[in-house]
Amino acid sequence: MSPSGIRRGGPPLTEAEAEDLLRCICFKTGPPRTVGVELEWLVHELRDPRLPVRPPRLAAALDTVRALPLVSALTFEPGGQLELSSRPAGSLMECLDSLASDLAAVRAALGPLGLTLSGYGVDPWHAPRSRVLHEPRYDAMEIALGRTGPAGRAMMCESASVQVCLDAGLEEPGPLGYHRRWQLAHLLGAVLVAAFANSPVHGGRRTGWRSTRQALWAELDPRRTLAPPPDGEPRAEWAAHVLDTPVMCVRAEEGPWAVPEGLTFRQWLRTGLPRPADADDLRYHMTTLFPPVRPRGHLELRMMDAQPGPDGWMVPVAVTTAVFDDPEAAETAYRAVKPLAELAAPGPAPRNPLWLAAARDGLADPELHAAARAVFSAALDALPRIGASEGVRRAVAAFHERYVIPGGCPADDLQVVTP
Repeated sequence: MSPSGIRRGGPPLTEAEAEDLLRCICFKTGPPRTVGVELEWLVHELRDPRLPVRPPRLAAALDTVRALPLVSALTFEPGGQLELSSRPAGSLMECLDSLASDLAAVRAALGPLGLTLSGYGVDPWHAPRSRVLHEPRYDAMEIALGRTGPAGRAMMCESASVQVCLDAGLEEPGPLGYHRRWQLAHLLGAVLVAAFANSPVHGGRRTGWRSTRQALWAELDPRRTLAPPPDGEPRAEWAAHVLDTPVMCVRAEEGPWAVPEGLTFRQWLRTGLPRPADADDLRYHMTTLFPPVRPRGHLELRMMDAQPGPDGWMVPVAVTTAVFDDPEAAETAYRAVKPLAELAAPGPAPRNPLWLAAARDGLADPELHAAARAVFSAALDALPRIGASEGVRRAVAAFHERYVIPGGCPADDLQVVTP
């Protein structure tokens, strides 16, 4: 490991070795047992979230939070968004309880500083935000994503999400098989976008999207944020996708990182330029791909907006876990979302018609509404079977009654109010 934290010195990687490595590390199969969650939050003024938090004050507050003894991993996004990533948990409630405890500690530390955590998919009032983190990765990311317009900076600095991490699944076919779960994720993902859309306002104005955050993802780099074809063999499709996606940056031990334009990882392997790539470069390259479902041994479901209220985040986590990890609910959910494949064709998520309808219309779209009602009913039936507490079941039931049954989403509650 170099002083810059970049591990160098590994042997150059061949194309065949890269394909083998990707097939081995991206889908690790076995019985679904663990749950993980990554929560991103905007940091706002407690007395009036419409007022800007100046960078020096935000930096001081983040230093205070860094000193807390948390179980979850604490990181910060380029615009100062706070992220808590749980440890892999053996059950839904273990995951929820651990994160809730850490969130309570963070809120208790921020409150006396006059700050709070806000759950919106994008900042309703403050756009554009400036980057508060200036690191080589984010310097390179801003250059690379900026080539396709302003959506990259907005995604980096003004967005927040709920991301659910679940095991890839079993090797064999069936409702818990990894192939089925991969297909389910790319169809159910649109339903989750629609049901939990919570970003209709950006920079003080309505955007015409219920999930502006998802619309931003659809505007980004035409390759980096796309899913591979979901109907092929997942390992082969993902390996090809990784190798054929342009490299965001080439890390260096000193100085700024190179940001090549149009150089795929496959081309980097074949040419050895600007320097030979090794296995660590490949692993890093995978962290610069942002599809709605990202396989990293487990499956990261990255499509849901951050949710309102102190505990609103628990509902998407509970629903997603229930319909993936309970076999009966998984089968019901798959049958409910399978007809959506016709709407998704022919392009990949998140740019195909299905995902764009989910981001724009939420559950006002009749096909997504019908699928969501079936999915939430299956989740409610499954939650007792996977050990969800009475409080979590009540929260999901309340969301179902308030939003899913009538065909709404949290975005419908947000009004534009300027300072």
